[in-house]
Amino acid sequence: MTHTQVKMAQVKQVGLLAAGCQPWNKDVCAASGDRFAYCATLAIYIYQLDHRYNEFKLWAIMSEHKKTITAISWCPHNHDLFASASADNLVIIWNVAEQKVAGKLDSTKGIPASLSWCWNVGDAVAFVSHRGPLYIWTISGPDSGVTVHKEAHSFLSDICLFRWHPKKKGKVVFGHTDGSLSIFQPGSKSQKHVLRPESLEGTDEEDPVTALEWDPLSTDYLLVANLHNGIRLVDSESLSCITVFSFPSAAASVQCLAWVPSAPGMFITGDSQVGVLRVWNVSRTTPIDNFKLKKTGFHGLHVLSSPPKKKSFSSQSPTKNHHMSSTSEAVPPPTLTQNQAFSLPPGHAVCCFMDGGVGLYDTGAKKWDFLRDLGHVETIFDCKFKPDNPDLLATASFDGTIKVWDINTLTAVYTSPGNEGVIYSLSWAPGDLNCIAGATSRNGGFIWDVPRGKMITRFNEHGKNGIFCIAWSHKDSKRIATCSGDGFCIIRTIDGKILHKYKHPLAVFGCDWSQNNNLKQNSNDWLLLNHPCLEAPSELWGKKLKLNRENMRGDYLVYNIIQRRHKKDMIATGCEDKNVRVYYLATSSDQPLKVFSGHTAKVFHVRWSPLREGILCSGSDDGTVRIWDYTQDACINVLNGHTAPVRGLLWNTEIPYLLISGSWDYTIKVWDTRDGTCLDTVYDHGADVYGLTCHPSRPFTMASCSRDSTVRLWSLTPLINPLQINILADRSWDEIIGNTDRAVEVGASPLLCGKVSRDIKQEVDKLTGNLRGRKLRWFSECFSPPGGSKNLWDLVAVIKGQDDSLLPQNYCKGIMHMKHLVRFRMSKAQELTTVKMSKFGGGIGAPSKEERLKEAAEIHLRLGQIQRYCELMVELGQWDKALSVAPGVSMKYWKKLMQRRADQLIQEENDDVIPYCIATGDVKKLVTFFTLRGQLKEALLVAQAACEGNMQTFLCSASNGSANFEGNSMEDYNELLHKVSKELAEWYFQDGYAVLAACCYLAVENIELAMANLIRGNELELAVSVGTVLGECAAQATHYALELLARKCMTVTTWDLAADLLMMIPNNELQLVKLCAFYPGCTAEINDLHEKCNLPDVEECMHLADVAQTEGNIFGSIKYYLLTIEPEKALPIGIHYVKEQISSSDWTLDSLCPFLDLLSYIRTEKLLLHKCSEFRNELLILCGYIGALLAIRRQYTSIVPALYEYTSQLLKRREVCVPLKIEQLSEELDAWRACTQSLNKSSDELPYTPPSEMQQEIYATLVSRIKEEPLKVTIGPDYVTGSNLPSHSDVHISCLTGLRIQGPVFFLEDGKSTISLNDALMWAKVNPFSPLGTGIRLNPF
Repeated sequence: MTHTQVKMAQVKQVGLLAAGCQPWNKDVCAASGDRFAYCATLAIYIYQLDHRYNEFKLWAIMSEHKKTITAISWCPHNHDLFASASADNLVIIWNVAEQKVAGKLDSTKGIPASLSWCWNVGDAVAFVSHRGPLYIWTISGPDSGVTVHKEAHSFLSDICLFRWHPKKKGKVVFGHTDGSLSIFQPGSKSQKHVLRPESLEGTDEEDPVTALEWDPLSTDYLLVANLHNGIRLVDSESLSCITVFSFPSAAASVQCLAWVPSAPGMFITGDSQVGVLRVWNVSRTTPIDNFKLKKTGFHGLHVLSSPPKKKSFSSQSPTKNHHMSSTSEAVPPPTLTQNQAFSLPPGHAVCCFMDGGVGLYDTGAKKWDFLRDLGHVETIFDCKFKPDNPDLLATASFDGTIKVWDINTLTAVYTSPGNEGVIYSLSWAPGDLNCIAGATSRNGGFIWDVPRGKMITRFNEHGKNGIFCIAWSHKDSKRIATCSGDGFCIIRTIDGKILHKYKHPLAVFGCDWSQNNNLKQNSNDWLLLNHPCLEAPSELWGKKLKLNRENMRGDYLVYNIIQRRHKKDMIATGCEDKNVRVYYLATSSDQPLKVFSGHTAKVFHVRWSPLREGILCSGSDDGTVRIWDYTQDACINVLNGHTAPVRGLLWNTEIPYLLISGSWDYTIKVWDTRDGTCLDTVYDHGADVYGLTCHPSRPFTMASCSRDSTVRLWSLTPLINPLQINILADRSWDEIIGNTDRAVEVGASPLLCGKVSRDIKQEVDKLTGNLRGRKLRWFSECFSPPGGSKNLWDLVAVIKGQDDSLLPQNYCKGIMHMKHLVRFRMSKAQELTTVKMSKFGGGIGAPSKEERLKEAAEIHLRLGQIQRYCELMVELGQWDKALSVAPGVSMKYWKKLMQRRADQLIQEENDDVIPYCIATGDVKKLVTFFTLRGQLKEALLVAQAACEGNMQTFLCSASNGSANFEGNSMEDYNELLHKVSKELAEWYFQDGYAVLAACCYLAVENIELAMANLIRGNELELAVSVGTVLGECAAQATHYALELLARKCMTVTTWDLAADLLMMIPNNELQLVKLCAFYPGCTAEINDLHEKCNLPDVEECMHLADVAQTEGNIFGSIKYYLLTIEPEKALPIGIHYVKEQISSSDWTLDSLCPFLDLLSYIRTEKLLLHKCSEFRNELLILCGYIGALLAIRRQYTSIVPALYEYTSQLLKRREVCVPLKIEQLSEELDAWRACTQSLNKSSDELPYTPPSEMQQEIYATLVSRIKEEPLKVTIGPDYVTGSNLPSHSDVHISCLTGLRIQGPVFFLEDGKSTISLNDALMWAKVNPFSPLGTGIRLNPF
């Protein structure tokens, strides 16, 4: 057989929690054009503006540095390049567009503490260590290499940072820790250690320079911030201080500042204690405006020079004064008050905070465009899902905090108070206790009460020794185990009473409590369960019972049961002495019950199997994982494959042989522990993988954490493939759920053996009606990762008429059905108004009362409840907003509101009252106001004007108070609703959330498009499950999904499953013919499959084929020949027919597709026969060409050029005779490009050149052949979950496009060539043969 096994990435990345920005080095955020970057400790995160949605998205994670990154700098004249430096004496130049390293400088002398591109030369980067000198690295050209700046060396004080002048060639300034500056420029005397703040003169106090920026409009002016002495504007020529800026409070200090390029003379600063952003103009010593953005202080600021494009800002930026310095703009035009003159220009500030938060703040609109509120900035050592609320994931980090994340929104909900040093390990309390135990490197262990935000207990029995692992007992919430560098594993109660102290010869790194395995009891055990010894006191537990002759058998059995019952109470440890030990907690002995040796280096983690009695695994620095069987006292398997120490370990909770390990070699491996094979290796993390955890209710969703400071979510479902399809095909329970003995037989198909599947079976067995629908839903949720599948099923239930009272509590947080939207939003607004707190109180960054009221008001406004909106705005003190929309309620209401405002202003004695009184014609009130203030002349004037009839008094007629809605019919509104849903769905879909996109369509009951989104996201199993439950309205799409799933099953082991799936489609004869034609068995096996599919046997097919041929029935003869043992006879008949059709002028796609599709199912080994090579080449070329046209029809834009190119290459290289010419192909492709470019290109790309007449003609012919796609669910490109999640270290170049693949990768049959999974799916849907031209069918589904 010539089936090449194609490697499919089995584990799917489905979520990513990015790191925060590090708070220790200065230049850790940078921006350029429509990208900005920030760095965590070891990786650089690059965000890029998506112009279509005007939002920033994570584009790449660059990680090559092994030690802390010290600075990054964007190249000023090439947006695709930036440089980074790190504490391991390394400088790297990156190409952002290609996401790769463009240059590397190793072993810089001293740590490059600050780094910057040289503005005056093309390709040079300058860097400096704390004491200098300044090195300049020229990257390319004749002078490439490192040189030392002639003057910038021998400093008397450490350098904090330095800045090149952007305009004046070669001018550079350094800021020092003693508060002074050093300035160098070609042709002038160098100035070292000048311009110290006056208060420091003559002292040796330090006051480091924290920020330094040249004035962009001057050659000499410079803004300097010192930690204690605030901000000054200084002149680098005259060495004088021009302005000292003063802060509202003496306590405020600044670590970062930035000029606003779009507004001369404006700059912004961020306070380092509290997150206050201040806006300044050089002509004033006090800030113009202050915004409090966050509780924690600023660490870095950077202003994006070009704001996101879509918003059309009509800012008149002064063009005239470009040659003057910022200070010459000092006098504002006289017509404006002082503050209006400085209204904030549109600008976007990249803000980095001390807690790792990163955001993009729109200073014009005063709102966050993007905010990543909190993030770990260092290695994450451990992660665990909360046992009773798996939507919460806790992470423990080197940065001294534990954070709790909501994995549906990927945002932080809680963070532990204070810094605990380094946190190595965490453990949730069992059940609903809402506490986390943490273990630290120097400060012992602690228990954190999460909702109350308090540390409630500390453990210090290990003194200052590091605690590497902390584990709360699964069975007894009163006991906690810790193991430490001091060689002790201590078991204590939560109030601190020590129960056991197990001494080891060296440090103990890992421990694990034995699991609550449901013991399988044999029949003898049942007979003896009432034996008096089973009530025996604990002294008997560890000792063998006395066995006398008569009672020998009985007592021994009883002893065994006692052993098996209590053996559950064991703890295993991993030690630096290379051994694994098992202790038995029911005895007072401190000696281990078992010691397992075999590892050749220290053992780090140990894990008991949750499903197999007595099975234990251990991971070691020797790079192996060993599987031990406690009951046999033996190592039963060694898993070899990692090339570095093993850290994370995780057993799957449903499939007893699946084990996952994470290592310092940056990979995660998935093992089949039955025979020790590695099923998959995941390369996406950019550094050591430490923690692995399994989702309690979705056993095939796993999270991992790493030294790259990210947490990633994975789906393991593809690894257990036939299982999900067995459920869809309605196979019996034995093929779905089994016991562990059956499941662990080598070669057995995967079976579910865990609690989640058992619970589902129990629930299904209780049901009387709708068994299939419920079973599909429950299993679908068990197999799907979080991220919308629950929401999808809730919407399906609503559409199927389920009672609203059965909807889950969090339904209103997701995408709701249109009939609930207004109702739930109303109650949400009411809830926000009454300011209810959530179950756990506010959590981090919980919205203040103001923010909640604002959100409530916004909801009311969108629901058309203007009066509620106005009242809330009044409560918030935002009278102008309330008054501007009040006439929408009625003129009478507006007038009443105006009067209320006027009364309030009169009480405040505020001049602003005048327009209110005048507008409402309330003369009397205004006159009284002026009189009381003694402004009699004013009062006289108003009274006079009123007498002359200049003041309007309103009479509200009924007509203009009532709403006039007749212009807008309900149909218009409905159309609008669908349009908005479509926009939202497309936004979710291109963001990699096909399931949420489907939810948007289900919410407005557009079932066809909901199904289309699932299929285009390759969520085929989910599409079939949902389609089956929805029934007739989704039938067409369900059948298409079943067909694709059947193609997925056309591999070695699952042919009969493919047949079962196709049997679920009505009129399925042709599909079954294709399946049987492709089946590679011997004649007897083929006949069995024919029988199953109700097709005639092989001999009968030969007869039918001959008959069809003599009758001139071409399709029939192809069909039956394919089912015989000589399917190659079908090739000449089919290919001749297709070539004839193409030679005539009136063929269409639909007249040829069925023939080529059928021919493509010829058995691979027959197609690859030497005698078929000519026909094979012609078939490949015809399928390639027709595939290109199908791709145009289905809008698979990204692969159209590749299909044309593939077809041309085959035409060029192979001896064939087909009615296609290479020139014709390139003309068609050009015509397609020219005629569709306006649709495919975003506006800001190349200028639009209209297609020529000839191109229009060619394209018109193409369109007439292509016709409309009959199956709507196939239209639009495929985009699977995780397509936009950047991979760290796994770089693959697509052999179709030559570009780096973002998201999942598909390996072609040579095992080397790759294309993106999205392209592979689209390719296989329009052309079944591999892009390598081998004649092997593609199966990426």
